[in-house]
Amino acid sequence: MKNLHRIDLNLLVYLDVLLRECNVTQAAQQLGLSQPAMSNSLRRLRDLFNDPLLVRTSDGMTPTARALELEPIVRDILSGVDRAIQPTSPFDAASADQVIRIMASDYAESTLFPAVMQQLQAQAPGITLDVMTPSDVSFLDVERGKIDLVINRFDHMPQSFHQITLWQDSFSCLLSRDNHILEHFDLDAYLSANHIWVSKTGMGVGVGVDPDDVQRLGWVDSALAQLNKQRRIRVFTRHYQAAMTLAEQNDLIVTLPTRATWLKRDNPRVVVRDVPFAIPPLELKMAWSPLLQHNPAHRWVRQLVTHIARHLGPDGLTPAANESVAGAIGKPTS
Repeated sequence: MKNLHRIDLNLLVYLDVLLRECNVTQAAQQLGLSQPAMSNSLRRLRDLFNDPLLVRTSDGMTPTARALELEPIVRDILSGVDRAIQPTSPFDAASADQVIRIMASDYAESTLFPAVMQQLQAQAPGITLDVMTPSDVSFLDVERGKIDLVINRFDHMPQSFHQITLWQDSFSCLLSRDNHILEHFDLDAYLSANHIWVSKTGMGVGVGVDPDDVQRLGWVDSALAQLNKQRRIRVFTRHYQAAMTLAEQNDLIVTLPTRATWLKRDNPRVVVRDVPFAIPPLELKMAWSPLLQHNPAHRWVRQLVTHIARHLGPDGLTPAANESVAGAIGKPTS
């Protein structure tokens, strides 16, 4: 305890950002400081911990072993301080004025966000949503709290993230009303057709697809592989809306989450059919950084999104669910 009087809490904030960015200029920009001020702070941190902390290498600034040891400790300290100084008064949605940044696939964006936006306009008209695609975001961005929420299907997730399942969804086939295979739509007819592959799982920049690498093609093709079958894919896309539009052509089928097909239920050019084989349901998850777990505004938005997701049907929120939203999001959740 005798050394605590030497510590300026701001230095720990600076250290946290420096270790995230590994770049003095970028850290200064993020903190709104001049580069000389940031360099001076790094010098003070080196004196405090008696260690270089960041050393220049051919790859740029690299953390020392001591810095890597300090990183989780400093983050825990700052997270604890943040919890301690959070306002104790309830979050006032009606007067809130801020931007909430959410990463979502266009499957989640088109099926979930219209109802979310409707409720935000009614209850928190000052909140603005900035929705980004999975390719815009990395796990590191989320961990640092730069992104408020990520909503998608995930094959894996860092253990430090908080997460919740918003819903499970089955799969359906969407195809043109003029597609000849509708006369006898069974597994053989399905396999004889040309298919649209659509998926955007997780986050980060994607790479090209290998049509022969069945294990990496996802739920639909893995289920077919269990039957020793393989479909003929003619289009690969990461956009559900584009896939559903392409399915209007009379020789293409898209197999996708059932909730996405709800968006086309009034389109006379397409029909929806059950998939002629079993596919395990997918889970749509919402995740966020532990740095944001106790933030009142963040907690309010999480509760709103969760309640809407669990009461959303083909025609939107049920009247009873619609009336209960305000009460539901006042209760504490994880």
